Amino acid sequence: MQKLLLNEQRAQLLANGRANAERIAQDGNTIDHKPVVKLFTPWGGCTWLLSELDPENPDIAFGLCDLGMGCPELGNVSLSEIMSVRGPGGLTIERDEGFAAAHTMTHYADEALHSLP
Repeated sequence: MQKLLLNEQRAQLLANGRANAERIAQDGNTIDHKPVVKLFTPWGGCTWLLSELDPENPDIAFGLCDLGMGCPELGNVSLSEIMSVRGPGGLTIERDEGFAAAHTMTHYADEALHSLP
C-alpha cells in the first residue's frame, strides 16, 4: 500500500501551515502556497491538491477539494477521512507520484472553476 504522504511532503505541508498561522496572527492575510501533494481516487473523479497542514491539528489539511460533482472548492479536509475511503475492490486514495506544482493554489482553484460546464 502506498503511503498517503511522504515524510518530506508532511514536513513541507506543516511548514506552510505554520507560515500561514503566523501570517494570519500578524495581519489576517494568508500566503498563496503552491500545492505540495495531489491525491486522487483511481476509480473516479475526486482530486485533492493540498498545500498545508494545520500545525495545531495535523490531521486537517487545506487545499483544493474536487469531488467530481462540479463544485471544486478551497477548504479543509481530514486526512484520516481521506485514508478511510474505499472504492471498488477495496481501492484506496492514491498520491500522484509525478505531481509537481507549477502554480499557486489560487491559480489551480481559478482554473478548476473556469473549466466547469
